[in-house]
Amino acid sequence: MPLILGLGAAGGIGYYLYGAGGNAKAAEKKFESDADRASAKIRSHLPGNSPNAEKEFKGYGQEAGAKIDKAWAEADREATKLKKEAEAYAKDAKSEALKAVDKFDRKVEDGAAKAKGGISSWFGGSK
Repeated sequence: MPLILGLGAAGGIGYYLYGAGGNAKAAEKKFESDADRASAKIRSHLPGNSPNAEKEFKGYGQEAGAKIDKAWAEADREATKLKKEAEAYAKDAKSEALKAVDKFDRKVEDGAAKAKGGISSWFGGSK
């Protein structure tokens, strides 16, 4: 790999020296000119370097902001809906649990009353 890189560098130096007629300063200036031109060409193809770049990016920013706002609003609506459903479910579950407790209490009270009546009858008392 170092040999290939060395040959490439020597070839590049030779190209610029030959083009400048052997003058090292002229070859260096030509190399710098080519490097600047290549750099400018690459920069011109990068996003954000067109004359209308600010307007274009502003539009993209507004569009992205609108999409984020829309997604946030949708998520908020869904969260509110889920919260209401969860509250309704919890209320129904609580109601059912209270009904079950009341039913159990009635059975226990009925059973206790029967037991009390049965014990009282053993000792000759009345209910």
